[in-house]
Amino acid sequence: MIKLEFFYDVSSPWTYLAFTGLQPLAQRYQVPVEWRPILVGGVFNAVNQSLYELRERSFADERRMRAYRKDLADWARYRNITIGWPDFHPVNAVKVMRVCLVASEQGCLVDFSRRAFAAYWGSLRDLSDDEVLAELAASAGMEPGAVLRSIQESRIKDWLRANTDELIDRGGYGSPTMFINGDDMYFGNDRLPLVERTLEQLAASATDP
Repeated sequence: MIKLEFFYDVSSPWTYLAFTGLQPLAQRYQVPVEWRPILVGGVFNAVNQSLYELRERSFADERRMRAYRKDLADWARYRNITIGWPDFHPVNAVKVMRVCLVASEQGCLVDFSRRAFAAYWGSLRDLSDDEVLAELAASAGMEPGAVLRSIQESRIKDWLRANTDELIDRGGYGSPTMFINGDDMYFGNDRLPLVERTLEQLAASATDP
């Protein structure tokens, strides 16, 4: 059995693209995905602090930002999703990523994550707002009040921290990060063709006599 893990934070537009693109790919090769919510800010603080300065310089460069936005728009059309640019980006994603873990316990992680991605990047809604989170939780079939209480529990906080620390310990430095069979790491939406090639090779080798 091939093991495919996807470490992610919904506050990244490239992660939204990869999240959308990985699902049909995994279905094609009949590989289940282990969705692993993390806090990407925790990763940056630990191993990639230079990202903050780089992002600030990039956002201040009008030409670079035009190219960046065009790249996102081109990818969004390719994936058939909508990606805008929230005025409050980057959002504090701590609570929404904790909700992802509660959704995991209730069997609706992929559905909730898809709704959260679309709410933030498509509808430009603030995922740090409890009312927004409650609405998204309800739309995914969860009880909003119980969800908002659960994300304050130590076990959920510790779980998110553990996922984030695990990614760092395994060599990750951002979102999305994918692993095939434990130690074969791929970072970023643009690595999906490489992920697919590896899955294709593994699937072929598994059927060889």
